[in-house]
Amino acid sequence: MNNLPEKNEELGRIISQLKKEKNAVILAHYYQEPEIQDVADFVGDSLGLSQQAASTSADIIVFAGVHFMAETAKILNPDKIVLLPDLNAGCSLADSCSREEFKAFIDKHPGHVVVTYINCSAEIKALSDIVCTSSNAVQIINSIPADKSIIFAPDRNLGKYLMKTTGRDLLLWDGACEVHEAFSLEKIEQLQHSHPHAKLVAHPESDARLLARAHFIGSTTAMIQYIKNNSAREFIVATEAGILHQLRTDAPGKLVIPAPSFEANACACSECRYMKLNTLQKLYLCLKNESPEILITEPLRVKALSPIQRMLDLSVMPRETALS
Repeated sequence: MNNLPEKNEELGRIISQLKKEKNAVILAHYYQEPEIQDVADFVGDSLGLSQQAASTSADIIVFAGVHFMAETAKILNPDKIVLLPDLNAGCSLADSCSREEFKAFIDKHPGHVVVTYINCSAEIKALSDIVCTSSNAVQIINSIPADKSIIFAPDRNLGKYLMKTTGRDLLLWDGACEVHEAFSLEKIEQLQHSHPHAKLVAHPESDARLLARAHFIGSTTAMIQYIKNNSAREFIVATEAGILHQLRTDAPGKLVIPAPSFEANACACSECRYMKLNTLQKLYLCLKNESPEILITEPLRVKALSPIQRMLDLSVMPRETALS
C-alpha cells in the first residue's frame, strides 16, 4: 500500500479507470466510509444492493459492505467474480446464528415457515423458505398465509417489530445487531429535550423502547426518503452513522444528528466496526488484484438462491411504516 496515491481523489480516478478496463461495478452500502460511497456505482441498503447484484451485466462485482452481502451477490451471480475489500468484514448479527444451532432450532419446531433476515450466512439462508430485508419484511410476513406458523431469525428486535406491525405470532431466534443495540435511550431523551422539534427516525433492528419513541421506523433507504421529504428541519437518526454522508447530499440544509450510543467514541454515535474495515485503498487493491474473492460451493449456492429469489420476486414496492 506504500506506493498508492496519498489523495483520495487520485485513487478514485485510478479505480474508475480500472472499472472500465475490467467491466467491473462497485456496490456500496450506506454504512461505508464516504470516500467509498463516492466512487461506487450504486449506494443502497440490503434490498437495493441485492436487486442491483441480480441485474448487473458487469463481469466483476466489488461489494463494499460486509461478508453476507458479498456472499448474497455471489449466490445471485455464480459466473461472475465477486470481491470483498476485506474478508474480515463480518457481521455481529450473522455471527449470532450458527448453522448447527439453527438447524436444531428448526428441527425442534417442525411445520413452521422459516423466514430469515438477509443479515445471515449462506448456510442459514439455505435452511430458509424465504429471505427478507428491513425494506420488505412486513410485506414478506404478510404474504404468508395466516394459518402458517413462522420462525423468524436471526434478529429478535426486527422480529418483535414485525409481530407488532403485522399482528402475527412469530417464533424468534435470539440474535441482535451490536450497532443497533448500542444506542443509549437516556442520551436520546436528553437530545430530544435539547431539540424538542426534532423527529426521531429509527431502524427496526433497534430496541423496542427506542422504536416506541420514534416518529418513523424504516430501512436505511426509507429513512433517507423520510428526512428528505418531511417538512421538519431537525432529525435524530438511530442507525449506523455512515448514513449521514448520503443525507448531507439528499437533505441539504437539514440538521441531522446521529443518535448517541453508550460508547464514548469520537463521534458519540454508533458505528459498525466491520463496515469500517473496508477502505478506499483496500477497494483499489482488491479490484486491481481481483482478490479476495468470494467463493461458494454450488450445492450450497443453489439451496440459498431459492429463498433469496422468492424475496426478490415479492419485492416490487418495498413498504415502510410511518408513525405519528
